[in-house]
Amino acid sequence: MTATDSRKRFRKVLDGPGCIYPASIFDPVSARIAESLGFEIGMLAGSIASATVLGAPDLVLLTLTEFTEQVHRITRSCSLSLMVDADHGYGNALNVMRSVEELEVAGASALTIEDTLLPHPFGQEKGEKLISVEELSGKLKAAVTARRDASLVIVGRTAGIRSEGISGALTRIKACEEAGVDAIFLVGVKTRQEVTAMHQATSLPLLLGTIPPSLSDRDFLSANGVRIALQGHIPFRVMVKALHEIYGHLREGRSPSEFEGKAASDDQVNSVLREADYTRWSRDYMGKLE
Repeated sequence: MTATDSRKRFRKVLDGPGCIYPASIFDPVSARIAESLGFEIGMLAGSIASATVLGAPDLVLLTLTEFTEQVHRITRSCSLSLMVDADHGYGNALNVMRSVEELEVAGASALTIEDTLLPHPFGQEKGEKLISVEELSGKLKAAVTARRDASLVIVGRTAGIRSEGISGALTRIKACEEAGVDAIFLVGVKTRQEVTAMHQATSLPLLLGTIPPSLSDRDFLSANGVRIALQGHIPFRVMVKALHEIYGHLREGRSPSEFEGKAASDDQVNSVLREADYTRWSRDYMGKLE
């Protein structure tokens, strides 16, 4: 499957009638496991990329180059349609254009550009600040202009509802739509009233950041234009806990065999690593290996 094929599949989800939950992934192995279980769309969050690449919190320390490399590692290893969190585009509107170019070449199917003021400027008090509507509009227009493959999905992301309430969010949604993006990503939505208000304000498909349990009704979300809703990034947290447990177990001098019941089988590992393919290629192109 080519990058364009993956992007067209992503667009089918946006054009479809239902709401799906994507897999939160962070590297080739997690992406392959998600794909093997039937997921068609994966999500690489900026916070998770920062954690897995740098071992750092979500403070915009990750560079565009580092992020793009991780995106490429994932897309080359699987056929998932990958949506990526491009944060603020790593700078101003010109930086956004460069980000779109790099992420498109890396194989991303969709990318989000947000209106949060990043990185946090000197002296900023605790809390979230947004860039102006005018700057957001310029960034998104630049993003749309920069793509070369028309199937690449450009998503305008706003935290307006969290920082400015429904009225502020509606203004930002209108600006996103006028900039020519393909979808709107909403962060901080907590109530059905907010979802309904956002849906009524635009004809574009909606994507929701991590949803609370009260919004887990997919029939309601589907009827209100939500096509993708995130469930958070618990797979990464589960992985961290699992590693903490096994390393602690081994550091205490206990036997690895005591953890065998919690470990993946050889068959599972070989499947994820596609050992059968490499064995076949070795036989076909390198002669029979004993």
